[in-house]
Formats: sequence, C-alpha cells, structure tokens
Amino acid sequence: MTKSAFIPNFMAFYNILWAAALPFLQKSPRLADSFAMRICASRLSQADLWIQAASAGEALLAVRLIRHLTPDFPVTVLVTTTTEQGMQILKTEQARAFSHPRVSVSLAWFPFDMPKVAQAAVKQVNPKAMVLLETELWPALLYYLRQNRSQILVVNGRMSKKSSRGYQWTKSLWSRVSPHQILAVSDQDADRFRRVFACAAVSTMPNIKFESIGPLPLERTESSLTDLFPCPLPVSIFASIRRQEEKQALQMVHRILERFPHQVVAIFPRHMHRLSTWKRLLNRTGKRFYLRSRMTAPLLHPGIILWDRFGEMRSAFGHADVVFMGGSLAPLGGQNFMEPLLQGVPVVTGPFWDDFFWVGKAVFETNLVERKTGWQTAADAMVHHLAHTGDREIRRQNALAYVTARAGGADMACQAILAAMSHA
Repeated sequence: MTKSAFIPNFMAFYNILWAAALPFLQKSPRLADSFAMRICASRLSQADLWIQAASAGEALLAVRLIRHLTPDFPVTVLVTTTTEQGMQILKTEQARAFSHPRVSVSLAWFPFDMPKVAQAAVKQVNPKAMVLLETELWPALLYYLRQNRSQILVVNGRMSKKSSRGYQWTKSLWSRVSPHQILAVSDQDADRFRRVFACAAVSTMPNIKFESIGPLPLERTESSLTDLFPCPLPVSIFASIRRQEEKQALQMVHRILERFPHQVVAIFPRHMHRLSTWKRLLNRTGKRFYLRSRMTAPLLHPGIILWDRFGEMRSAFGHADVVFMGGSLAPLGGQNFMEPLLQGVPVVTGPFWDDFFWVGKAVFETNLVERKTGWQTAADAMVHHLAHTGDREIRRQNALAYVTARAGGADMACQAILAAMSHA
C-alpha cells in the first residue's frame, strides 16, 4: 500500500467494519432512542466551535470550559456527547444558562465515526475549531476535520500507559490524522502523546478537574448516613478495592484489626458484582461482617461492614478516621484519593497511581497523601493514623490550598481555543 493510498484504503476498510457493526448497535437498548441521530449529520447545528464530551466526566469539563469562554466576538458552540449521563448533565447546565452573552450553545449526540457519517458531520457543522476532551481520538473525524481545515485541539489530554501501547502500534495511521495541538495534564501524558503524534504541538496544562473537585458539603455528609453515623468507634475505610488486589486488601484488614482491634472496618468493592467474592473471603476467615443494606444503626462494637449499597462512599469518607484508596496495590492506575483528602481524612495508597499523575508528586512529598510500597507498610500507616488522629480541619485546609494553587486549567485551555479559532 503506497503512502498516498493509505488513508483512502483505510477509510474504505473502516467503513466496511462500521457497516457490519451498525445492525448490532441498532439493537442496543442504550442506543435505541438516539440511534437515528447518531447516523444522521443533518440534525447537527453549524458551529464555530465543536466540543466532544464523551461521558459524564467530560461533560462536566465541557461545562467548565464554556463558562470560562469569554470571546470578543460571537461564538456558536456545539457540544456533543456519547452517553445518556453526559447528555443529562449538558441539558441540566444548558437549562441553567451559560452566562456569556456572546456564546450560544447547542447540544447533540456524537455521530458514529463511520467515515461517510463523519464526513457529512464535519461538512454540516463546519467548525473553525474542534475540541476533544481527554482521549477522544476518532480517525475518520480527525481526517475529515483536517480536510476541512478545522483546527483540532485535545484539551485536558490523558493517555494511559496501556492506551499508549495501542496507539503506538497504529502510529502510521494516527500520524496522518494528528490533532494540531494537545494540552496534556501531566508530563507523563504529554510524553505519551508526543510518541504517537510527532507533528502535534504538545504542552501541559493544569487539569480542569482541579477546578471542579471540592469537599462534600457538611450537611450532605451528615444527612445521608444518619442510620450508621456517628459511630462510637474509629472507622477505617477500604475504598474502591479492585479484583486484582482483593487478597492483599484482606491481608491489610487482618493486620490493622490485629494491631488496632477496637475499630470498625468498612469495605467498598469497586464493582458490585464482586460482593459475592468478598462474602466468601470474609466467611473463610471466620470474621463476622455485616452488610450495609441490612444495617439500621451504628455498630457499637468492633466489626466489618461490607458495603453493598451504591453511591454512599463519598459521604462515608466524611466519617472515616483513615482511608485506604484502592486500585493502587496492583498496576491498575489508582483511584481518586482527592475526595477523602478534601474532607480532611488521612489517605493511604499503594505504589500505583498512573491515572492520577495529573495531581502531582507534591501531594506525596508534602505528606498530604501517604504512598506506600506494599500492603504491609500501607496497613501500618493506617494503624498509625488511627492511633494519632491529628487535626482534621488543618488537613482539610491544606488539601484545599493544594487544589486551589493548581487551578487555572480552564482559562489556559480557553485561551488556546480562541487563538486556534482566530488562526482558522
């Protein structure tokens, strides 16, 4: 295959794959209501700026960007999303009205990346600039945006180590459909993008999530778990424990109960389908445990709570004396340790935190979060915090100061977006 024929041949093959997939996608219950809109570009609005926000997290980032967008000229913005959660967030925020008088916003479902659909979508929207949030890389869309001479920006860019390997295997494709500018949230992410997109202008920016994370309001924390808290005993939480680290986490539970027996341990599996496994593991140990769904009052004696109710972990953080954040004992990328930290809770993690490099190593260097090399040292750190409680409000204020000092990502991204639109 010659260089000049590579993209046309790829698009032809890609189109065949999409055509084969469409009948199955049409049967998906999640796509039933929006399927027709995902294959019909004529329903999209013309816009100066097109922002793609895949799901709920990216939708929140898009909202933050639009609120920081202060152009000197009228700008029409189209925001697309892929999921129901993303659309619900965008509709809610649109109803509250975006504030700037020169910015008008419309919403739509993100079209499938089937080449003929992507080509029609780009022609219909005809954006001066396209913003892809985090890691929204679609080859047909990128190709036709470049054909349209639209400026393409990846904002709040993230690329995991695993994803990076996959993109590098197909680098010959991505090098031909490269974004023009990539603003990554960490040096590690920036390096991974550079290896895939050698021609793109890659730089770093503060993660916009720093501007949207914050402590849970105290009244919400107190009201949502009144049947269990306040607990008369110290509370240790094992948060978002993943399948690959369950045995190590259980060893940690044994260790902290041996060294500090007068406490309550709450275990939050990352996925609810792992509850049956946790029940078996705890039954084998002979330790008594309680299902959160069956509890109507705080434990008055030491014990283990297996949390089988979804959506309460963040509220529970407000009542913890120490939190171990999962996803970190095996190379799984880590989980969000900022949530308990911003409630003034001592936080301990294992050695792995690749998905949160954007937070910065200073969070460990300043001892806001303790990062340990294995389950034994992590358990010992939890015991230390149970024995030496410290000042919760000081920890909360230090965490808030850390986050506040790293704000500014939305403004930086908006300056890059407006500059790109002017260039286009």
